[in-house]
Formats: sequence, structure tokens, C-alpha cells
Amino acid sequence: MMHSFITLSFVSSLCSTISVLALRIPFDVHVQTPANNPTTHFPRQSSSNGILPVGNTQNSFYYTNIMLGGQNISVMLDTGSSDLWVTGSIPGATDTGSSLKLSYAVGTAAGDIYTAPFEFAGQSVSDQAFLLVANVSSFSTNIHSEGYDGLIGLGPNSGSSIYKKLDGNSGNNPINRIFEQTSSNDYITMMLSRKGDPGSNITGQFTIGELVPGFENITSMPHLSIEKVYRVTNVDQHWQIVTDKNNGIIGPDGQPIKYSSIAPKAPDGTIVGVLDSGFTLPQVPRTVSDAIYGRVQGAEWSVANEAWLVPCGQLINVTFNFGGVSYPIHPLDVSSSDFGVTFSNGNPACLGTFQPVTSAFSLLGEYDMILGMAFLRNTYTLINYGNFITGGSNSNNPYVQLLPLTNIESAVNDFIQVRLNGQNTINSSQYALLPASQEQHSPESAAEKKQAYEELVLSRWPYIIVGGLVLMILLISYCVWRRCCRRKRMAKKAAKKAAQQNGGAASVDGFKSGPYAQLHDSQSTASLVMQPMRGSTVDFEEDYGGKDAFTRSR
Repeated sequence: MMHSFITLSFVSSLCSTISVLALRIPFDVHVQTPANNPTTHFPRQSSSNGILPVGNTQNSFYYTNIMLGGQNISVMLDTGSSDLWVTGSIPGATDTGSSLKLSYAVGTAAGDIYTAPFEFAGQSVSDQAFLLVANVSSFSTNIHSEGYDGLIGLGPNSGSSIYKKLDGNSGNNPINRIFEQTSSNDYITMMLSRKGDPGSNITGQFTIGELVPGFENITSMPHLSIEKVYRVTNVDQHWQIVTDKNNGIIGPDGQPIKYSSIAPKAPDGTIVGVLDSGFTLPQVPRTVSDAIYGRVQGAEWSVANEAWLVPCGQLINVTFNFGGVSYPIHPLDVSSSDFGVTFSNGNPACLGTFQPVTSAFSLLGEYDMILGMAFLRNTYTLINYGNFITGGSNSNNPYVQLLPLTNIESAVNDFIQVRLNGQNTINSSQYALLPASQEQHSPESAAEKKQAYEELVLSRWPYIIVGGLVLMILLISYCVWRRCCRRKRMAKKAAKKAAQQNGGAASVDGFKSGPYAQLHDSQSTASLVMQPMRGSTVDFEEDYGGKDAFTRSR
């Protein structure tokens, strides 16, 4: 989860220096649990056929069961991080001697790294590395009461802090270890339920290497390629996919929302999104969030919550397009009544779930938005790990397939029943959108403006490095050229000076001084120099009577 519950993960430096940030949602999530529906732990059960049920805490946390050291543990499912950590005690666990500290928005998960036998969705690993968190008092929420006692990261292995801490591949994350052992079906699938939706028959399910029965047609969906980050920044590799060109997001007025991606590698007219099941509320560019909520009558920007508040009876349509397929968002997911927020006048309000991206902003420009639970409840998601598996045999590129789950007509009926008490008033004048000229815009903070400037530089770091190298080569070449030119000038000057000294000497033995004139005497040195070299010592003997010519010359 990049997250409402987020690990340190993002690279924020240019070359060799890497720092990580604790990413946060802009406000604390206060899940209101109705008195007649208290929070309970998901039944601690395992599956032998690769399919696990997924529990749901008020649409804010999704969790399932693993077995670690022979003990069943409920863990949060998080496609936005890559490590496994649990609380409590694990029988028979082996201490690796290494420790680790992970900072989250709700607290710090710190402890020692252990290994223990691990089972997950019918798959097993004999010695899976994990972080054992002994003390959870720093967390601002009671995670046990929310339904889980740990977290399993389902992201690429390159983002795992445990993997980087331990030598070799012993620290590979759970999914990587599982797929190291299997040569086929190296994919997971996930389906999230929606609480408070009387018309939904979707139940939460998670699979490894299998498909949920009845949803096999997900394999006919387009393969959405994973946008790969540069190798030097692969700690920031997530499940990044690109929207369709020029109509990636359709707003409430039925028109495409225009936005220019900050990702340098993104094609023009597209937006890069990260699929993150650990992020409760999606994070989108501020202009996108404003386009969704800014034209709603009575909408209010909450400075305290840093989010849009809208009337709960306002039906808002939003659709995402990937690979030529439309994915409509259920109106119960576009705004939420689960957070107990109010307008400035004290009247009840609903929270706009597609919030402006703030602290989760990518300084390296590797994505534009984080598609969290409110998006993922509308898709059956398949993630194929491909060659992201460290030590795996699959050489194919990773990809994602998304199957739409939301029927627009049924979703509208659900909304009318839940938010309007069965009275269809969605077309009344009070719910009509304001003209585009009257759209409200949320304020951009000074910190966000600074981030935008930093991103403009840092996201272009490959080009900056290449440009710097080219400039350095040009400077070095220029210096070498200048030095060569200088040496030539000095040599020429020295030769000229020598010539002047030889040819401009004072008159001696009757010769006048003046410019040098070559002698034409056949016995002169000049004539001798122009004669061809002798072929052997015999020639010297003939000329000098057998005496050494060099001795004679002295």
C-alpha cells in the first residue's frame, strides 16, 4: 500500500543516493462501523485449491489468511508493497540476525527478520523470510480490531526491504518464492467486495495460479503492459499501467478529462496509474479530482481533510479506459458515506474518494495516480509477474488484465436505494452539474508547487545524466583541442625565432648579415643532406680510405 498504510519505498535522489519517504493519505481514515454490524475477524480458514476468501472491513481494509510457522494469521492484501510482516509470536521461527524498521502513516513496524514455514493459497515455502513486529503500540489504529495482524506485500520483489537486507535470494518476498518453485501460472487474481451495496453479488476472493469460477473470461481481456521504471530506481517499481490515449478518464459530464502526464515515458494523452489494493482512497492529479467534483452543486473543499466533500445524494459518473475497454466506477465508490465527514455548516457530507495526489506524488515522475480500493472494487484483477520473478524461468514481460464488474444501470439503481432511500431524484435540478465556467478548483499548496518543480527535474534524470556526459565530453574535447592548438602555435613561434637567429646574425668574414639565403655550393652541408644515404659500410671505406667516417668528422 503506497498507502493509507504505506511502507518506505520511493527513490527520491538522482543517481546513487537513495532516500525513502513515508507516504500518507491526506487525512486519517475513521471507519464507522454500524452497531448492528460490528467488526469481526475474518474466519481463519485456509484453502487447498489456490482460492482464498477475502475479508472486508467497511471498504477500507481487505485481508485474508496465511499460515506461518503452523499458525493461521490474518494479513492485509497489499499490491503496493513487497514485504511480509506479522505481529505476535511465530512458533519455531529462526532469527536471521537482521533487523528492519518500516515507517507507515499510522505508525512504525520494527523488529527482527525471521524465517519460518509458510503456506498461502495452497502454496508452501519451507523458510520464508518475514519481519516480526513485537510492538504495535505506535500504530494509531488497532489493526487487530480492523481484522488483520500483519500485511503481505504482493508487489514486485525489487521493492522488498527484506530482500535488500538479506544476502542472496533468501529474502525474496512470498510471491517470488512461490513462483520460483513453479514454472507456469505465475499470476495472482483478486476480487474485492463492496459493503453497503444491496445489489452486489461479488464476494472477495484471492487466487494464486487459478481463476475464480464464473470469471474465466478475464483471460480474453487485453494484456496491459507494466510500465517499467529504470533499473537504478527499481525500488519504485509497481504495477503501473497506462490509460487509453485522449480518453483515459471520462468525467461526470461524459467528456474526457484532459491531463498531461508527468511521466516522461508516457505517450501523449495518456495517464499512468498504479494498482494498489492497500490504498483505501485513490489518488489522482489535482486537475482530475477538480474535474470530478468541482462542478457538483454544494461541493466544498475541506482544508482540514484536504479532500472534496459532496452531497451524499449526488450521483457522479466516472469511467476509466484501458486497452480499449471501459471500466465504469460504481457511484457508491465515487463518493463515500463511511467516513463521518461534515460540511463547514455541520451538515452530513460524503467524501470524494478520488482525492488529489499530495504526499504520494511521484518525484521521479513514474506515475500520475494511485488506483486504490475504490477503483479495484470495480474490476476483477489478474497480475502476471512474468520476468519480475527473481530467479524465475519466465522471460515474458509482466502484464495486467482487468475484467469490468460494474454494470452502469444496476449501479444507478443501487445508488438510488442506498443514498436516496429508493426515491429517484438523480435528475432533479439540485443535482445538475454546474457549467464548466463555474467549476471550482481546489487550492494547490506551496509544498505541492515545490514538488512539481522537483519532479520536473528529477523525472528527467536519465536525460540530465546523458546531457551531462555529452557536455563533459565536449568540454574535455575543447580543452584538448585548445591545448593542441597552443602547442602548435608555440612550436611554430619557436621555429620562426630559430630561423631568425640563424639568418639574421651579424656579418662575419666578409658575409653581410641579413635574411638567410640557402647556399648553392655543391660541397655545402645542404648538398650533402640532399644526397641519398649509403647502402653499406663499404661506401664509407671507399670515401674515407677505410677510416671511421665518424672519427674523421671530429
